[in-house]
Parts: sequence; C-alpha cells; structure tokens
Amino acid sequence: MKNPGTRNCSGRPAHRLPTLGWFWLSFCLLSSAGRAGENVPHRPFAEWAQLPPRGVLEVGAHYQESEAYYFWTADRRYKADFKKGGEHYGIDVNQGYVALQYGITERWAADLAVGVTTAGWRFFANDGNLNGGSRSTTGLMDVAFGVRYQLCREETAPGSCWKPDLAFRAGAVLPGSYDEKFPFAPGVGSAAIEPELLARKHFGWQGLGAYFDGLFRWNKTSANDQYIVALGLFQQIKGWELHAGWRHLGSISGDSIAFDPATRVVDYPRAVRENSDAVEAGFSYTFPRRHIRLEFYSRTVFDGSNTDKKFWVGGGVTVPLTLAKSH
Repeated sequence: MKNPGTRNCSGRPAHRLPTLGWFWLSFCLLSSAGRAGENVPHRPFAEWAQLPPRGVLEVGAHYQESEAYYFWTADRRYKADFKKGGEHYGIDVNQGYVALQYGITERWAADLAVGVTTAGWRFFANDGNLNGGSRSTTGLMDVAFGVRYQLCREETAPGSCWKPDLAFRAGAVLPGSYDEKFPFAPGVGSAAIEPELLARKHFGWQGLGAYFDGLFRWNKTSANDQYIVALGLFQQIKGWELHAGWRHLGSISGDSIAFDPATRVVDYPRAVRENSDAVEAGFSYTFPRRHIRLEFYSRTVFDGSNTDKKFWVGGGVTVPLTLAKSH
C-alpha cells in the first residue's frame, strides 16, 4: 500500500490557484532567458520517476552548500586547506534554486529549475594570490528544464507486481552566468541535452523500495560529455521517507587538472574530465493535509579524479498548487 504521505499519481489535495497562464509565461521566459556542468539542479533519489497529478504545479525552494578540503588531479590527491586567523578555508559552494514541475496530463509533466550559485577559495595562488585572499565567482546556476513521460506506474498495474514507477525525461541545460574558467567553478557552463531514465519500485516489507536514475549529458559547448548513475534504497514510514544510495559521475572526454604543490598554482581546464563516486542520503516529511514536503539532502564524494572531495548538505520545501481541475 502506498504511503499516504508521499506522491500519489491518482491525485491529492492541494492549494487552488485560478489559472495556469502565469506559469506557462514564466516557464517560457526563464527557459529562453536563462544564461547559464556538473552542478545542474536535479531532484535526488529518482523522485522524477513519479509525476505530479494533472493540473498540479509543485513549487520547491532549495538551499545547498558544500565544502571540500581535498581535491584530485588525474592520479593524485592534494589538500586544499588554507589556515588564516585560526580558521580553515577550503573550496566552498553556496547556492539556492527554485524548482517547478507541472502535471500536464496523467502521463506528461514539465519541470524547470533556476537559481543562483557562488564558489570561492583562498588556497590557490593563481594570479599572485600568495597570501590567501578570497577569490570567488557568483552568477546564475546552470538552468535545467525538460519534459517527462510516465512509461508505467506501480500502483496502477494490478496483477503486474514487477512493474515500477518508470519515467523517461527529455531534458536540456542552459549555461549559467558564473565564470566557467574559475578553478572549481560551480558548473561546466555548457549548453547540453540529457536523456534520462528514472525508476522507483517497492519490494520486501511495507514502505521499502529501491530507486534508479541514469542520464547521459551531451555538453554541446564544452564537449566533455558526462553520464550520471544513481541507485539506492528508500523507506516510507507514514509521512516520512528515508533515502540512502550511491551516485557515480563519469566523463567521456575532457582535460585533466594540473597542480604544482610548490607554488600552489592550479591549471584548471575549461572542459575538465571529472569523475567521482559519492554516497547520498536524505529524508523528507510530507504533511498529511496540505501535502507540503520538507526535505533534507546530503552527499559525500569519497573517490574521484579531476574533482574535489565535496561534502554537500541542503534542505528545501515543496508546495503543491492546483492550477486546473483534474478530469
């Protein structure tokens, strides 16, 4: 039986708004005006495998931050910890974004995510930064948008217990406005096309399930194509949902980071060949009446090449709004 505190494609109560015209106007303007690698805002734990009910707009506000005190070149790991005034400074990222998704029909949905990001460090001595001055870049995050098609639903397949919630997403990315040449910039800064397959399936005891998310990203500007695979488990307990899994980022092409530990100068290529393995975990709570969802997310990179050892934490809130009656 599906947890009543989680999404249900058969419909659920939500706030009412009179029209969806303003949403489509906002969608078109943001998709075309967004100036934007790997820091594209995506929902974790294959949540996009489930679509919002027809006529419902989900509005999410999310904040994330990360810190890294180590990084890898192609074959070695280095420390990136600068001490100043009794404080430790690594490679830091702070960002926030708004995520929208709208149920067009029972099988089609559209999504959009747009936000602002900043990345900074004191460790590297590039451009004569010998005394640990603060260096940073700030701008619009890479903008992600796409449409999803529900291939099958778990809860509408009587007699077919093997069927998961399965969705295909045709997505695209517009580059952000940060400095893409900044060492350890918060994204690749490339226009991209990304097909994606997402699945969630219950098994075992009540509320237990597994998720899968796989995508391939053709980076048209930087030409360092990437793929991401994530899989793990979730457990639903009343309004709570707990998640834990593994996430792999791989690059098909690109250049390697070069670093001179004697001078602390890093040569960070425009199209970096980034690879990483990480563990991800999180939890969410959905209120039973309004179906407002509170979320927490974390991810820790434990191995990689041409990347930094980020520890991400973040949180958010998602509110469903009914824009049109479902028939």
